[in-house]
Amino acid sequence: MPQPASGGVPATPSSPAAKTALRATLKAQRRSQDASLKEEWDRRIGAHLLRWCHAHRPAALGVYWPLSGEPDLHPAYCELADAGVRLALPVVVARDTALAFTAWTPGEAMVKDTMGVAVPAELRLVERPPVLLVPCLGFNALHFRLGYGGGYYDRTLAAAPRPLALGIAYANQEVRFDADIHDIPLNGIITEHGSPD
Repeated sequence: MPQPASGGVPATPSSPAAKTALRATLKAQRRSQDASLKEEWDRRIGAHLLRWCHAHRPAALGVYWPLSGEPDLHPAYCELADAGVRLALPVVVARDTALAFTAWTPGEAMVKDTMGVAVPAELRLVERPPVLLVPCLGFNALHFRLGYGGGYYDRTLAAAPRPLALGIAYANQEVRFDADIHDIPLNGIITEHGSPD
């Protein structure tokens, strides 16, 4: 019988059907999160992100616009932008391709793209940042990410030169699953409990 990881969600083999079921479980778990607790966890994740950035001083950072209950790090993004860090949001330019990135300033006008994701009203495409924040639906102890199944981040991380990728997740999203051959591990995971060195 599969055993739960620290997040309490049952483990799963890597079959497509099992991963689809795991994604549904993780989405339901995230939707049921208490709003005030989520807000506190978002604040803690943002603080850990700021500490990591102050220690490593990235000139540019690929961030994300939160979807479906993902951690909302907008206050941290504003602090980073005020400190001179260039921020960029991912843009889907075509199916089955790597993500492109557009320059972004917190507070600028946004629109929804064809996939329903917020992007700046005026796209200003830039080179892929050297450091990316990657939202996770789930993750395992080896820093492999479970996403929504589109493969956009895997293709983005596979492109040379490989960016440093930090997963963003709640600690209770840690689960046991087998990575697929195309999966690329993240360099670390930032949760409400902390961040990598």
